[in-house]
Amino acid sequence: MHATGRTRRDWILVTTFAILAAGLYFLPTGFGERVDTRSVRCTARVVAVDDADIQNFGLIRKGEQGVTLDILDGPFKGRRLQAHNQLMGQLDRDKIFRVDDKAYTVLTVDDDGEILFVNPQAHYRLGLELFLLGLFAALLVIFGGVTGLKALLSFLFTGMILWKVLVPLLLKGVDPVWLALGVVGVLSGAIIFLVAGMNRTGVTAFFGAFLGVLSSCVLAVYFTGAFHVHGAVMPFAETLLYAGYSHLNLARIFMAGVFLASSGAVMDLAMDVAASMGEMVTRNPGLSRMEAIWSGIRVGRAVVGTMTTTLLLAYSGGYVTLLMAFMAQGIPLGSTFNFIYVAAEVLKTLVGSFGLVTVAPFTAVVGGMLLVGGPGEGRAVTSEKES
Repeated sequence: MHATGRTRRDWILVTTFAILAAGLYFLPTGFGERVDTRSVRCTARVVAVDDADIQNFGLIRKGEQGVTLDILDGPFKGRRLQAHNQLMGQLDRDKIFRVDDKAYTVLTVDDDGEILFVNPQAHYRLGLELFLLGLFAALLVIFGGVTGLKALLSFLFTGMILWKVLVPLLLKGVDPVWLALGVVGVLSGAIIFLVAGMNRTGVTAFFGAFLGVLSSCVLAVYFTGAFHVHGAVMPFAETLLYAGYSHLNLARIFMAGVFLASSGAVMDLAMDVAASMGEMVTRNPGLSRMEAIWSGIRVGRAVVGTMTTTLLLAYSGGYVTLLMAFMAQGIPLGSTFNFIYVAAEVLKTLVGSFGLVTVAPFTAVVGGMLLVGGPGEGRAVTSEKES
């Protein structure tokens, strides 16, 4: 009976979050109308290229590549069109097409439906992205069963919240720090309760995770100013300002990004500590509150070392070429770490790691208050787990 009740509750949660994720997908952001209605987006296959007008300057290529395209879908399917691929001498933005490549193509049409301009914008990658997403989803569900399905839903729900709620509200000028805290709170509750269920273990993990994120938030706000780090160090920040969003506070957006980036690892550690404490209390109902707290802290100690290293590796992978450039030029270590771009990454890593270090004792204390205490508490936790 208890197992049946738990299964029913799991499927109610799965259904609820599936509906929420689907609803968020169709939620308008308020920025869709900015797309040019005269543009037609489609895929095309490259059937011929002309590199005669491309100039090579060492690693840099400039000029124009002629491209012949067969349109594969949309209202102009079957048409063969000529296009020009402009090369600006920027390795991070230029692309070179080869025969049989698929191109994501934007066609500009006039009011009569005639094609005015053909822009092979980029190599077509959406198909492979969807394939990887499908493969990831299938493996997650096959390996994890219902738990894997709930994890997949939490993944999709998080993506929808970031794209449909966080990003549009940031563009509209909502304070980034308070907005990110609210988003992390919603995501923490959704992810933890979806995976752990609506029980004391889930509540313990939620409060522990949120307190850890809150400590990272306070440090991010203070040290971003102390480091004199401006939000312009973020990729495409200046592009955003020049696109008509000069009202945005980039420094506050950077602060929000610091603790938002580490919040996933913080939730993971909080869930580990809370689940371990719940299991210990279930198996030993006579455990005192202080014994449970110290047990939770010991579990946190065992996990936090690898988690902080994981965070360091995750961040350093994003700026390894920056470190390589400084080392290649023989720049002293002191100058390297004083450079604003490196200092910004150091700030992200250390502040995020601080949240990881504090989340274990926070979760342990909350678990000691919620999971043990009054008479019959152990039996309550036991019956809760069974249900």
